[in-house]
Amino acid sequence: MAPKVLVSDKLSETAVQIFRDRGIDVDFMPDLGKDKAKLAELIGKYDGLAIRSATKVTPTILAAADNLKVIARAGIGTDNIDKDAASKKGVIVMNTPFGNMITTAEHAIAMMFAVARQIPEASASTHAGKWEKSKFMGVELTGKTLGVIGAGNIGGIVCDRARGLKMKVIAYDPFLGEEKAKHMGVEKVELDDLLKRADFITLHVPLTDQTRNVLSRENLEKTKKGVRIINCARGGLIDEAALAEMLQSGRVAGAALDVFAVEPAKENVLFNLPNVVCTPHLGAATSEAQENVALQVAEQMSDYLLTGAVTNALNMPSVTAEESKVMGPWLALSGHLGAFVGQMTDEPVKAINILYDGNVAEMNLEALNCGVIAGIMKRANPDVNMVSAPVVARERGIQISTTNQAKSGAFDGYIKVTVVTEKRERSVAGTVFSDGKPRFIQIKGIQVDAEIGRHMLYTTNEDVPGIIGTLGQTMGENGVNIANFTLGRSAVGGEAIALLYIDHEIDESVIANLNKTGMFQSIKPLEFDVV
Repeated sequence: MAPKVLVSDKLSETAVQIFRDRGIDVDFMPDLGKDKAKLAELIGKYDGLAIRSATKVTPTILAAADNLKVIARAGIGTDNIDKDAASKKGVIVMNTPFGNMITTAEHAIAMMFAVARQIPEASASTHAGKWEKSKFMGVELTGKTLGVIGAGNIGGIVCDRARGLKMKVIAYDPFLGEEKAKHMGVEKVELDDLLKRADFITLHVPLTDQTRNVLSRENLEKTKKGVRIINCARGGLIDEAALAEMLQSGRVAGAALDVFAVEPAKENVLFNLPNVVCTPHLGAATSEAQENVALQVAEQMSDYLLTGAVTNALNMPSVTAEESKVMGPWLALSGHLGAFVGQMTDEPVKAINILYDGNVAEMNLEALNCGVIAGIMKRANPDVNMVSAPVVARERGIQISTTNQAKSGAFDGYIKVTVVTEKRERSVAGTVFSDGKPRFIQIKGIQVDAEIGRHMLYTTNEDVPGIIGTLGQTMGENGVNIANFTLGRSAVGGEAIALLYIDHEIDESVIANLNKTGMFQSIKPLEFDVV
């Protein structure tokens, strides 16, 4: 029987035809995504679901999706899909990360022109027959300083276009190396420097805990008087209330926004301000981009449903069915090792060195490399996957090296990951035990034996008495249950580490209480994708 795919959002007819041409039974219902009850009623008979942004794939929908194998999003963002619920259900989530980069970048440039020359307001005035030529005094882009927050795929294209407009481009991106910035022709700066110097600021970062309200009230107050701000990335990156106040006071000369904290944005504090240009999330809305991502979705889903090939999956590695039986635990380990050093590293990464020892050195190292790199890069970009991670790393000028060697120690095989920055190197090693469970076996050269859990706490300290008691007492007083407790030290009285596997996410107040003891050099909560 042919696989069945449901298209529940508006998708190119050409894409729908690709499904049919490849022998997929497809139902095209472009308005179904808006009807959650009806979607839940019908989803159970489909193997694949192709969507855009209108369809919300919730745990309720997934609970009814008894036959669903793959969800594919025509576009980059997958906020409308509950990926944890999909993973637990065994459903692959795919996206199309590169289909609309140019379109979104061009929209940002267009918005910058629009706010610089007050084009929408001038157009409305002229349509009304007013001819208010002296009212709309704009500014040139030539010679102005553009501050780009996030110089990845889309931000990099914006940098290139802005340089073509003879703008001075400065960029803030913790993962942008000096060499890559030089190649791009931009000046790499810290955020405070960008805020102080930029005439225009454009945002091109995903919405994460690190980037949420990156333009907070505090940061907006640091900007140059008369700055103009463009956001075609994600809502939630700007404190909208603070921006509205500064637009009204004149501190911020203008803003152009394609995205908002709450969408669809039927009302917003920024609406109806004369120096604000708004569009309804049109960043990817060109015929070329829509066609590109739609065709990619159709090809990716067809490949998976017909041959098992996995492309651009966010929650599954790109490996063959044969390899997955053996490599599954090692792929999980590779992601955990990357996630550990990624969460521990705040500076731009220059190089990632991966050592494979023993039996793991005979496996699909390309897939394992992707797992490590994706784990590291996800801190900056949660939408990165095992296919796109090496591309993102390469675009950021990160050097990737691998070494494989014969069994050299007590373990049949292990992986060691070392991240190199301008200031330091960080390393972590792990193995897979006979029970199939990944474990950390070395951190910073210190031997450990740590089970990996979803929520963990990592501390460093001098090897002195009282550390175990302090950690245990503090956790107990704050209702934090410890599932596993691992200690290690370099030498008696030397550097020591502790790794706690805890039952739930730790509160900031617990970290504060530990810091008050003065016994720890560093304290870091960690999160791992453990099902």
